Formats: sequence, C-alpha cells, structure tokens
Amino acid sequence: MQEMMSAEDAQLYGRKTFEAMRGFWPNQVDDTTGVTDHLNRVDKYVISTTMDKPDWEHSTVLHGNLLDEVRALKERPGSNLGVTGSISVCHALIAAGLVDEYRLLTYPVVVNVGQRLFDVKGTTTLGLDLLDATPFTSGAVLLRYQPN
Repeated sequence: MQEMMSAEDAQLYGRKTFEAMRGFWPNQVDDTTGVTDHLNRVDKYVISTTMDKPDWEHSTVLHGNLLDEVRALKERPGSNLGVTGSISVCHALIAAGLVDEYRLLTYPVVVNVGQRLFDVKGTTTLGLDLLDATPFTSGAVLLRYQPN
C-alpha cells in the first residue's frame, strides 16, 4: 500500500466517496499504516455539481465535465492520479479510455451486492495485460493491469 501511495500525486473522487473519506480519515490519530498521512497530504480532487467547499486540506472541487477535468489533470507534470471507490467516476473513465493502469486489490471474500467495476455501458470488451500480481499473507492479492 505504501508503494502504491508513494506513486500517487493526487486522488480523484466522486462526491459521495469523498464525503465518506473526509468523514473518516482526517480523524484518525493512531494509524500506523501511513494511509492517514498520505490522504491528508496528497492533492484530492472531487467531482461535484453541488459541493462548494471541500473542507479537507489539499482538496479542490471540480465543477466541470468529468472527462475534460481528468484530461486536464493528466496533462499536468507528474500526474499519477488514483481513484478509490467512486464507481460512477470509474465507469466514465473506463468508457472514455482514460485509465492508464488498473490496480485492483482483491480480497478472499465474495460479496454478491453492489455495482461491478467493469459493468460499463457501451463497453463490450476491455483487453488487459497483467503487469504484476502480488499476493499477501492475508490472502489479498494486488493485481496491476494495463489496457492493451
């Protein structure tokens, strides 16, 4: 996780995920994982038509078109932009071909509810090349894919 976090220059969120993250992470005081420090330090961008003030340091609300905003962020130097949660944002980025790399942390638990990551309207096939697979003692596996 620390290696992944160190490679990110910024995080992108939809409003709901951002509000959930903002409600939890800034309040953590005994986090030894480094996640709290990373999230409090990294630039955060939230796509929203209703939010005006993000109320979390290093956060910016983007009111424009999601795809235009992401293209502009990707043009900035060093712009490794991570997305956590925010399924509608993920679906739009996948459909537009704006994802450079997928980092999927898979846990040994089957959950049969919620929206699927690759259930994107208008996309019938998405070819991926496996870049790396890292298993952990917990049974979780980090899979890194690149669109081909």
